[in-house]
Amino acid sequence: MSRLAQTHGLTNVQQEIVSTVRDFVDKEIIPVATELEHRDEYPQQIVDGLKELGLFGLMIPEEYGGLGESLLTYALCVEEIARGWMSVSGIINTHFIVAYMLKQHGTQEQRDTFLPRMAAGEVRGAFSMSEPALGSDVSAITSKAVKDGDEYVLNGQKMWLTNGGTSTLVAVLVRSDEGHPEGTAPHKSMTTFLVEKEPGFGEVRPGLTIPGKIDKMGYKGVDTTELIMDGLRVPANRVLGGVTGRGFYQMMDGVEVGRVNVAARGCGVAQRAFELGVRYAQQRQTFGKQIAQHQAIQFKLAEMATKVEAAHAMMVNAARKKDSGERNDLEAGMAKYLASEYCKEVVEDAFRIHGGYGFSKEYEIERLYREAPMLLIGEGTAEIQKMIIGRRLLEEYRFQG
Repeated sequence: MSRLAQTHGLTNVQQEIVSTVRDFVDKEIIPVATELEHRDEYPQQIVDGLKELGLFGLMIPEEYGGLGESLLTYALCVEEIARGWMSVSGIINTHFIVAYMLKQHGTQEQRDTFLPRMAAGEVRGAFSMSEPALGSDVSAITSKAVKDGDEYVLNGQKMWLTNGGTSTLVAVLVRSDEGHPEGTAPHKSMTTFLVEKEPGFGEVRPGLTIPGKIDKMGYKGVDTTELIMDGLRVPANRVLGGVTGRGFYQMMDGVEVGRVNVAARGCGVAQRAFELGVRYAQQRQTFGKQIAQHQAIQFKLAEMATKVEAAHAMMVNAARKKDSGERNDLEAGMAKYLASEYCKEVVEDAFRIHGGYGFSKEYEIERLYREAPMLLIGEGTAEIQKMIIGRRLLEEYRFQG
């Protein structure tokens, strides 16, 4: 166990879970991650291993066959997995956002139907908010659901769907003007639908098409896709929570969990970058001594380690806040913002320590250098996080004059 990023106050069970995941990462993920990433190959064997460990049910309540663990435990596991290969952490992140939304907002029938199979890894979750012209403005969603008897007909195009091909249950946010008079605020006329589908690409059920994977700079292995709905019929009992118009709030609640997850990913990638940098600095020699003995490199290592420690502390704080039942959008926004920015900086410093070798695909840092930028935009850009943070601070520090 490294000296950095220790978490105090964990139970024996939490320590055992995190230690087990760390061992799995060291033995099963790190040795193969770069090779699989270069081939953009889905890590099926790794995913099967996580399923055997019970990680797909980590936060799902025990009554539904899960482990019933906290967001903190989950975040620490994500941190370890991202340290091995960030793409694997993305595979379970979207799954857990959907499971969390079901647990918090689903009807009893929806929880009974999906959560036990999600805990076993038989049903794999994904969620979809973004659209081709959407960006950060969720209120501009144009995908629409129209009521038709006991069903809704969905039409529209969604974008940046993680696990688009491998998932079998997608939580999709669309506009649903039914029951909401003209002039209703956009965020009050959105509904989340639970859409079941077959895994794979092409037409995965009537009216629903998942085109092939989007070719990305990094974050490879995991499938990122579009989702096209053309007359997709969804029964009314698959409206999340059973009531239309609540989708925006349900999704934002899930995204808070997602932001803690992205912060944890940033912490994990930064830890790995530090490990690679400090190791290489003690292997490479220039001017007759290890480069680690040069003051300039020591300064870099000091800055990198401090950023790893600070990001981890903020991530843990945000997770514990959510676990306590308190509002944590401020803490989650701060943690996501700081961890993703620090991750980019720590990875770049490790890249610089490697010199020309950092540019070679033979070295792991080259992969991390392409992966870190995704964290700057995933679950909301830095600018969005700063807007959230600023607004919440003004609520907390309102001037009474």
